[in-house]
Amino acid sequence: MEGILVPILICLGFFAMVFGIVYMSKRENLAMIEKGMNPKTYSAAPHRSLKWGLLLVGAGLGLLLAFMLHHSGIFKVQDEDEFSAIYFALIGIGGGLGLILSYRIEKKDTENNRIER
Repeated sequence: MEGILVPILICLGFFAMVFGIVYMSKRENLAMIEKGMNPKTYSAAPHRSLKWGLLLVGAGLGLLLAFMLHHSGIFKVQDEDEFSAIYFALIGIGGGLGLILSYRIEKKDTENNRIER
């Protein structure tokens, strides 16, 4: 009985989540129409793709740098598990630098749009 209950609950939870997301997006669109806004032209975060792209590129470059440092033999560690801290640190540093770069690009774009108006 327990073996069949888990897959059923997972499927029900998944469909409930999808239904909730669709329902809430429809409610949001109706609220925007009531306020006189056009939901098709509304964009909440115009630089979302830029932010995520630079975050993932930065994290990937940090992971690549950690991999190259690990296999170059520059750092001598006695236990291979000690090197995992460098992996996590460089992923965080690379992701943070990507977010800082995203902020600078967004700020520059916002200032350019403000000057044009």
